[in-house]
Amino acid sequence: MKSLVIACAIALGLGMPMVAFSVTPAAQHAAYATAQTAAPAVPAAPKLHADLRALWHGHVVNTRAYAMAVKAGDTAAAAKAERDTVANAQQIADAVAGFYGADAGKGMMKLLGGHWAGVKALTDAAHAGNQAGIDKAMQDLSANAGEIAKFLHGANPNNWPEATVDGLLLAHAAHHKAQVTQIMAGNMTAEAQTWKAMQEHMNTIADALAGGIAAQFPNKVK
Repeated sequence: MKSLVIACAIALGLGMPMVAFSVTPAAQHAAYATAQTAAPAVPAAPKLHADLRALWHGHVVNTRAYAMAVKAGDTAAAAKAERDTVANAQQIADAVAGFYGADAGKGMMKLLGGHWAGVKALTDAAHAGNQAGIDKAMQDLSANAGEIAKFLHGANPNNWPEATVDGLLLAHAAHHKAQVTQIMAGNMTAEAQTWKAMQEHMNTIADALAGGIAAQFPNKVK
């Protein structure tokens, strides 16, 4: 499956998972740009690909909004961004449930909740200048990435290699850290580069997931 081959190439190219948190956003962006260029023009399930891209893009839009609100001291906007992040996670979990059943949807929601908890803790710690809190949040995000990878591999072992999914999610966590650090430092020029790479990486993750579902359920997808 070409989308997963692309994902594997990205994971290997980034040296995942051992150096996930040391790869620069610029290097990640170059890898993702290459992968997007190599991606098939018409995926096997174009609607599914588009829907999953929209959902995963919503995740980074909402988590970015939370970081921006925290930086600005806007508690109302931060609360809204948090609600939106949780609602988006539920939509992703519901999409999983549509193919793998209600229990799988609940399991995915729990794991996505853990991811958001790590991102929120990272953001709050970075705003407070709490390095120990930042380190703990990154450890939690790393562990959560492994849990999600194991969960997805169990659901679709032929199309979602655990190590590859783990690498992609570790890169995503590294993007969160870079973005939050830049927002809290007021370095929006650097953040703009990270933001672009982050959005492209969401497409990579969404395409790998959509491709795997399409391969496993060819008669259920469009």
